[in-house]
Amino acid sequence: MTIDVKSKEILSNLKSTDPEFILETIDKIRESGNRFIVAGLIDLLHETDLPEIKKSVLNLLSELKNKESVPVFIEAIKDEKYAGVRKELVACCWQNGLTYNEYLPVFIDLVINEEFQVAFEAFTVIENMFGRVEDEIIDKEIAKVKDALTNATEQKAYLLNGLLAIVHDIPEEQEFND
Repeated sequence: MTIDVKSKEILSNLKSTDPEFILETIDKIRESGNRFIVAGLIDLLHETDLPEIKKSVLNLLSELKNKESVPVFIEAIKDEKYAGVRKELVACCWQNGLTYNEYLPVFIDLVINEEFQVAFEAFTVIENMFGRVEDEIIDKEIAKVKDALTNATEQKAYLLNGLLAIVHDIPEEQEFND
């Protein structure tokens, strides 16, 4: 998939030095975003020190409904370059309600290996996960969680035990609570 002219323009606008212009561009993205723009937004989140721009980007990322964005989120979450915004990116995953079931191992690794706040956000993604996950993957991940329990802190042990309780019961369809 090649990047279109409009997306190039939007990505260029996100690199502006004018905060107001950047905020206006972010608002425009709400109407027409794609995976290339999501990557640009994640870069902006990582690079900016302006709280209003961070907040605007996070609001947009947490409302995304474009399925093509899922691999972009996963790549960024795994990339050490974005370690400083990893917690926020993982939180966006459960907030936007997209399907992350094929990335269950990534989120389990985050629960096991990351500091508690990131681990908690990853746990929340798994808790809200839906869609078919192969039994072999579930079995492998449960073994990994059990192994991690042997030397986990009390906080991590709480999350890991919680994972053992929910991983087998990931629903195939999204459940809505009224």
